[in-house]
Amino acid sequence: MAKMAFCFWVFLLSLPILISARRSGVVSQNSFEVKKQLKQLNKPAVKSIKSPDGDVIDCVHVSHQPAFDHPLMQNHTIQMRPNFYPERVSEESIEVTSSSKSSKPIITQLWHTKGRCPKGTIPVRRTKRKDLLRASTIKSYGKKVHISTPKPRSADPGFTSQSGHQHAIAYVEGDKYYGAKATLNVWEPKIQQPNEFSLSQIWVLGGTFGQDLNSIEAGWQVSPDLYGDNNTRLFTYWTSDAYQATGCYNLLCSGFIQINNEIAMGASIYPVSGYKGSQYDINILVWKDPKEGNWWMQFGNNYVLGYWPAFLFPYLSDSASMIEWGGEVVNSESEGQHTSTQMGSGHFPEEGFGKSGYFRNIQIVDGSNNLRDPKDIGTFTEQPNCYDVKVGKMGEWGNYFYYGGPGRNPNCP
Repeated sequence: MAKMAFCFWVFLLSLPILISARRSGVVSQNSFEVKKQLKQLNKPAVKSIKSPDGDVIDCVHVSHQPAFDHPLMQNHTIQMRPNFYPERVSEESIEVTSSSKSSKPIITQLWHTKGRCPKGTIPVRRTKRKDLLRASTIKSYGKKVHISTPKPRSADPGFTSQSGHQHAIAYVEGDKYYGAKATLNVWEPKIQQPNEFSLSQIWVLGGTFGQDLNSIEAGWQVSPDLYGDNNTRLFTYWTSDAYQATGCYNLLCSGFIQINNEIAMGASIYPVSGYKGSQYDINILVWKDPKEGNWWMQFGNNYVLGYWPAFLFPYLSDSASMIEWGGEVVNSESEGQHTSTQMGSGHFPEEGFGKSGYFRNIQIVDGSNNLRDPKDIGTFTEQPNCYDVKVGKMGEWGNYFYYGGPGRNPNCP
């Protein structure tokens, strides 16, 4: 009995050491995975630029970017410019602009104050160890959760609660679409929880919602989980299987091929609009090259950023079946209570210019590669007392809409 008691006490005394060793093994393994992922994402830089917001922008040789980790890209010849631009795009000024009468040049991204990337390279926002550690898993870093695209014709009242995502959008469907364009003002909406986000974007869609959806997305977003701060940032996203296994934000996986050396995806946009103050716009155009079939993105008048190769999207190989413009937030609050995360400016559409978020000059690209005004524009929002959308048409703004809202309020508890 005494021998058994002695063995029991030895076991108890050694237990913390065993637990510590086991924990050490887990940490060591996680550390290895983190280092491996960082090496995969952060390619060797020709030059690095420290941005005032804490970002590091690495100037990576164009042929060394993450896109070429894809097995089907090994022998890919980079298309350095699109064969065709949609007609009418050159007739309009689509630089970042202010509603004030000042003609001073506006810095489109904050890191530009500290330098530029040389020709032959692309700017890539460096992923840091703390970025990966914020993700639920290392593999999920840079990816959206499932079911995050609005489903305008959905009659299922449980759709919102299932996905946790809410929208205020304008959309068109029922035709073949070869691209979309919009000018949208940029805000810095307040986010309640770090795992929530608020974004404003264009969706180019094909396939079936929730099953095999193909989606190309571009706009601005505030996402503390992804970026570690509350800055407003330019972003892109893509998926070819309804957000299940394929796709990612920006350049965080192989897919999008960037050719531009001036604009960094995921980098801060500066300045942003102020309530009752100056309004700052960005212009985004996504279109399909009729010759090569690749889907291109342009930011502003001079910044053709790059393209998503045609082979990524089985349902977008010919055209898109739906275009959407608008806002999206994540509501992570428990049942019965709504997040106070803001969409757009955080104010409802009724407040109008200088106070509410807007999209103006929304257009689609038709089969003749022409920019056209969309027909039969629909709107969709799950809870209009939380976030809403109002469309209109007038003069230089063409087809437009105001959108957004504060989230939780007396009418949205």
